Formats: sequence, C-alpha cells, structure tokens
Amino acid sequence: QVQLVESGGGLVQAGGSLRLSCAASGRNFLRYAVGWFRQDLEKEREFVGGIGPINWTIRYGDSVKGRFTISRDNANNTVYLQMNSLKPEDTAVYYCAARPQVLREKSDEFDYWGQGTQVTVSS
Repeated sequence: QVQLVESGGGLVQAGGSLRLSCAASGRNFLRYAVGWFRQDLEKEREFVGGIGPINWTIRYGDSVKGRFTISRDNANNTVYLQMNSLKPEDTAVYYCAARPQVLREKSDEFDYWGQGTQVTVSS
C-alpha cells in the first residue's frame, strides 16, 4: 500500500515556473514507478511524465518535453515535477500516481493516486 500527497501547485504567470512534489508513504516505495498526470475540466486525463523505480527510466508527454523535468529522491520517498516555461494550456489539476515496477503511460494502469494539486497559468 502506498499513499501519495501532492503539493506545490498554485497560480503563476505564463513563462513562469513551479515545482510540484509527490510525497509517498508506505513500504518499498523504491520498487514503484511514479507517473504525473493532469486533467482540466472535461478533458481526458493526460500523461505528463513518469519515472521508473531503480533503473531511473524517465519519459515525458509530447506537450511538455523540453519544459518539464521529473526527478526522484528515494531517500525521502519524494518525486518532483519541475515545470518551466509554463503556458496557459498547462492549467490543470496535477496528480501523481504509483504502480509497481514498470513505468506505464495509461492512467488505468496505476494503482495508487494522490488527491491532486491545482496549477493555474495566467496569460
């Protein structure tokens, strides 16, 4: 069992930056892949990026490549999403999610979810 708590969301102007944190509790977090997803209004949940467990596999969604960076601090059971050059279309609720072992990109393949944190980018 893994519990996830996101933090770091807020209101930022276009071109600005935010860093989201996903703090995990539970045993063996080192063995879990973590994904970041976002969802805005009536849109489908979108894969933003993710990081594998020990092998450090990292992947990003096409819309954020070159702007967002994912990192992982296994000593503190935390995964970060650094978001730079933010655009109004990045506005959404951002969720982190975890699944054992292999990183996937579909939300229904993740077992554990945080409550989400709102990111709003003004133009």
